[in-house]
Amino acid sequence: MHAATADDAYPRAAKAYLVKRDGHLLWAGHPDERLPPASLTKMMTALIVLENAALEETVVVSRRASREPGSRIGLKPGENFRARDLFAAMVLRSANDACRALADHLSPNFIALMNQRSATLGLRDTHFLDPCGHDRPGQYSTAADLARLAERVMVYDEYARLARQAEFRIATLDGKRRFHFTNTNALIGRYEGALGVKTGSTSRAGNCLVALAEKDGSRVLIVMLNAPNRWWNAVGLFDRAFKAAAPLQ
Repeated sequence: MHAATADDAYPRAAKAYLVKRDGHLLWAGHPDERLPPASLTKMMTALIVLENAALEETVVVSRRASREPGSRIGLKPGENFRARDLFAAMVLRSANDACRALADHLSPNFIALMNQRSATLGLRDTHFLDPCGHDRPGQYSTAADLARLAERVMVYDEYARLARQAEFRIATLDGKRRFHFTNTNALIGRYEGALGVKTGSTSRAGNCLVALAEKDGSRVLIVMLNAPNRWWNAVGLFDRAFKAAAPLQ
């Protein structure tokens, strides 16, 4: 679908990628290929939380959440947090324990909510089996679908505000434990105009990135799945996209 409307100008950028400027497709390579999305999955988890949960609610960390593997901030079972703070840990630090705590708090059928929302967004090549992005057989998405998801979640000020922050601090409700973490997005604070959106990495998915930047009133969105050098390639794609002729309307 997208190959007919955009050149695959940078086939070495990633196994699948796309670049949009001000909502119009510039370049794409295999944008509809179903691939593991890694923690880019958390964009959907974030969207579900934003649409269904009050961020001022108290979340009690479940034992399962405290044992969640991979990227984490070290939550302990029974600890109480504001949902807003766990949300920040999930968005900035890609913390799986925070992600799982939010999913467990919101619904025992969280995966069903994710897939229902995917359907309403028209993400026809996306299927979720895990809220945090762990590799699961049958969990997949595409660069095209993830671009649409990113555009939707960035409509929310809470997500957009957090995604562009370099660091953040949170604490348990009783104040006994405090956490300081930095954004996993290496473009934040390093690439002029970088605004987010989400990083991801697993053994099956490779290094993945959805990135948004703004310069001179123009916005460029990049999605890369299984990128051999996501930061270097993202900078190159941003630079070229901002210099490119304005896309046809």
